[in-house]
Amino acid sequence: MPETFDVVILGGGLAGLTLAIHLRQQQPALTILVLEKKSHPLPEAAHKVGESSVEIGAHYFANVLGLKDHIDSGHLPKLGLRYFFDESKNDIAQRTELGGNVFFQSRSYQLDRGRLENFLGDRAIALGADFRHGVVVGAVDLGAGAARHQVAWKTADGQVGSATCRWVVDAAGRAAILKRKLGLQKDHGHKANSVWWRYSTRIGIDAWSDDAAWQARNGSRSRWLSTVHLMGEGYWVWLIPLGSGSTSVGIVADDTVHPFATMSSYEKSLEWLAKHEPQCREKLAGLDGQLQDFLGYKHFSYHCKQVYSADRWALVGEAGAFLDPFYSPGSDYIAMGNTIVADLIRRDTAGEGGLGLRVAGYNHIYFTLFENHLNLYEGQMPMWGNGQVMAAKVIWDFAYYWTVPAAYFFHGRLTDLAAFARHRDRLNRCGELNRAVQRLFRDWYQARPRIAIPFVDIPGIPAMHQLNRELQDPLDDAAFDARLIRNLAQLERLAGEILRVALGDKADVDRSGLPEPATAIELLATVYGDQARERRSAPHASAA
Repeated sequence: MPETFDVVILGGGLAGLTLAIHLRQQQPALTILVLEKKSHPLPEAAHKVGESSVEIGAHYFANVLGLKDHIDSGHLPKLGLRYFFDESKNDIAQRTELGGNVFFQSRSYQLDRGRLENFLGDRAIALGADFRHGVVVGAVDLGAGAARHQVAWKTADGQVGSATCRWVVDAAGRAAILKRKLGLQKDHGHKANSVWWRYSTRIGIDAWSDDAAWQARNGSRSRWLSTVHLMGEGYWVWLIPLGSGSTSVGIVADDTVHPFATMSSYEKSLEWLAKHEPQCREKLAGLDGQLQDFLGYKHFSYHCKQVYSADRWALVGEAGAFLDPFYSPGSDYIAMGNTIVADLIRRDTAGEGGLGLRVAGYNHIYFTLFENHLNLYEGQMPMWGNGQVMAAKVIWDFAYYWTVPAAYFFHGRLTDLAAFARHRDRLNRCGELNRAVQRLFRDWYQARPRIAIPFVDIPGIPAMHQLNRELQDPLDDAAFDARLIRNLAQLERLAGEILRVALGDKADVDRSGLPEPATAIELLATVYGDQARERRSAPHASAA
């Protein structure tokens, strides 16, 4: 006879285990079965990619799920995202640097996925979930309407089992069990590849230069705690430290500029680095004996037609859609997806009606956020190495992120359909503006501006510091509405300032959808204002 559960989760990785924890904390009476292919305990470090979190995912793990003590003791704080552009591939001190010397108030973390998922498995069991690992999911028969779903599986020693459930959630990552079964695959235009590997040692980027001015910019010598991005035309290279003492290294590249075949093995990746990031390759010399793994994905980004259903199935994490690792959004979409699924299950369990309308609303919200984020990446990778354009792009992309998706998540409005409906026209305008600004960056890049910007201190920009800090504020509906309206208006001003700078660089700009150019540079004064430009007239290194 099949076993009986309220919820069966296909996949017990980061998405599936955090969902199980979320559901048991929210509804302790729910019976939950998690089926995971890999056997626990998992190896530390050399397990999965996706170690870097940003604010939404970090807040979800640490505060919503209550994992802060484990994260603080077993993982590393993240000193934000740090970018080095392509002025000099042999001397990091000569490269434009975007980053910060202080932690934002809304924190983020570098996560050792093996260590974290081992803890999550134990935590889910302690909360009463039935977590079975070393299990391969077989047939999944979906029931329509009120009919229950049925899931079959096989253990490593050949034993078979099955269960019926009211809700089935696919958290099986790129295996995409339900997505494939239901034909929900959807293509988009972002074609990029990635390879990555781990070394069982720390790679300290702070020691890459003894230039006094460069060292003085970050007196704490803590650059290594950032997710480091080494940027060039059509690519970026990451360096991510892990709490286990290992370092994750990866290459992400536009397939039309850097074909996958040029980096498809560890040896080829080192050859690729020698050509495109020679200083990085030099610093990896002698580490072959500490190599822990090597993996890669060709065309890693993908879309999906639907992620939630009134027939009580859902897709979370990479089982649905995946963007790009550039801004570390993977954990964000786990957080948002799990929050929506938990809300649907809570309402369904309580007997609340209108599930179909709510499902339609949540699919629309999820894909609107996804597609607005996709605009940050699609067609943008050729400009990755240009510090003049990318300084503005990173600032814009952060400001958009903190103004809309992060604000809705931190302030508990992600599943508040009324909070979206009240601002429908404003949010639609924001989406239009984001598309126009991303096009502006492409137009600006075509002018090939090359004005040296030694260092952009993102937390030191008052508007950026405020946007991040205010995510922590408790807001009632009226305060949330006022804050959102204010910050959306600030995005309009920011777009006008970016347009002014681009026009000053003689860019031929398609101005449709953009506001008028700003009459003065205020929000971006520390980066593109007159005094900042005068400081940059000095040689690059001494301008620091």
